Amino acid sequence: MANEELKTKITELLATATFEEGGEWLNIVIAPQDWLLFAQQLRNDESLQFDFLFCLTCIDWKTNLTMVYHLRSTKYRHNIVVRSILDRNKPEIASVSGIWKTAVFHEREAYEMFGVDFLDHPDLRLLILPDGWEGKNPMRKDFEDAVNMIKL
Repeated sequence: MANEELKTKITELLATATFEEGGEWLNIVIAPQDWLLFAQQLRNDESLQFDFLFCLTCIDWKTNLTMVYHLRSTKYRHNIVVRSILDRNKPEIASVSGIWKTAVFHEREAYEMFGVDFLDHPDLRLLILPDGWEGKNPMRKDFEDAVNMIKL
């Protein structure tokens, strides 16, 4: 399915979705509260079948955090990028670990590094950092590293 066809189908599923132009893949921007239902539709819709979440990350823009999800349909060979802008002071979005198992660890990493709360995640705890680093979120731009004196 070409990007224009994907755009039409996405608009049918979620009329409030917007699109960013440019790039090889279709870039979709949605509200955080629409994410869980939209993700289920992307996975289960017979004409889309986005069955592989191959990248999930967070970007700190200093004014907000943006969740970025890269999805692929292994059946139809199309890819999309879904972005959702989160409130920096209370970053939360629904967990999609029940839809794509790869999200379990990706969400834990974004939780620990950026402080994103993934609602209804089955095991939201530190993944890489040692005990005592809870809530420090070292990938956020306002993180201050007293040992290395790093400040962005």
